[in-house]
Amino acid sequence: MFVMKELQKRTEDQIVILKTASCRVDFDGKVLNFEPRHFPDWIRSIYHLATSQNIFIDNYFGFLAAVKFKANVKCIQLWHAAGAIKQFGLRDPSNESRSPHAIERFKKVYIQFDYVVVGGEKMADIYRQSFGIGEENILRTGIPRTDFFFDEHEMQVIADTLKKKYSGIRDKKVILYAPTYREDDFKITSLPLDIDYMYQELKDEYTLLLRLHPAVRFDFANQYPDFVYDVSDYPDVNHILVVTDLLISDYSSIPFEFSLLRRPMIFFAYDLEEYSKSRGFWEPYDQLVPGPIVKNTTELVDAIQTNELKCNEIETFANEWNEYSTGSASRRLIQAIYTETKTVEGTNSG
Repeated sequence: MFVMKELQKRTEDQIVILKTASCRVDFDGKVLNFEPRHFPDWIRSIYHLATSQNIFIDNYFGFLAAVKFKANVKCIQLWHAAGAIKQFGLRDPSNESRSPHAIERFKKVYIQFDYVVVGGEKMADIYRQSFGIGEENILRTGIPRTDFFFDEHEMQVIADTLKKKYSGIRDKKVILYAPTYREDDFKITSLPLDIDYMYQELKDEYTLLLRLHPAVRFDFANQYPDFVYDVSDYPDVNHILVVTDLLISDYSSIPFEFSLLRRPMIFFAYDLEEYSKSRGFWEPYDQLVPGPIVKNTTELVDAIQTNELKCNEIETFANEWNEYSTGSASRRLIQAIYTETKTVEGTNSG
């Protein structure tokens, strides 16, 4: 969205958005459903991939393994995380069980990335290892969507809107629980949090927001509607972060962006040993995360009540992972791309 808005300011090229049904964002302009079951849109999508001059993507897309772009086309990987705790790409431990053919397919996708956008040198090093890319592929402009955290007016507007939508956050501190996706979480039957205990201990001072991964299906029976709000379907998690006073996460990338607000975090890593073996971390977990690590709800509540939150570590964490994300990343990105690839009149930017 931030890249698109900046493009609209700086070029008259047509902008085409290819998205799937799982995308929660409503874009203005030309939007196509990039799924084979929507066959007419699927064909149009392929056409635009073949004719666009600049391709911006935000994830791993297998179709890139079969694409051969023209020489003047630039493919820019925005990714969907400002930092990384768990390993991925060529460093994913699960690759050991994959076939050589699968690994080769991954490499064919990664080789399509002319540029990968980074917010800091730590992530640049991770991308080099994960995607097998070189220094020439790193674009140090900052992460476009982090520009939001430097717009005080917009953040206040969003905060006011959310306080109207979720009345329980108006007069209390807000805790956001935002865990990462686990492969066996597609349809869960319970949360690792003891909501009953949290309600009894925290209800007078706090409101709890639940933000589960988009792939998770969980019918949450809310017994405490004035204390708990399920915000999993809210389109933009960064909006939720604006009203969050305390973040509870685990191995998710959300803390990297939340750190820009310089607010405390707790890491609810109840399955730390198991997860570490299956996914792998870039650094020892206890050295990486800027907050206390807890294993159960009792420890979690105790950390909140005793204020053992290691807030002094957040400043260092934020600066390390967001050194290039300083409020003008969208502008710098588009300037860099359009300086490198001169706009050809009549071509598209997809």
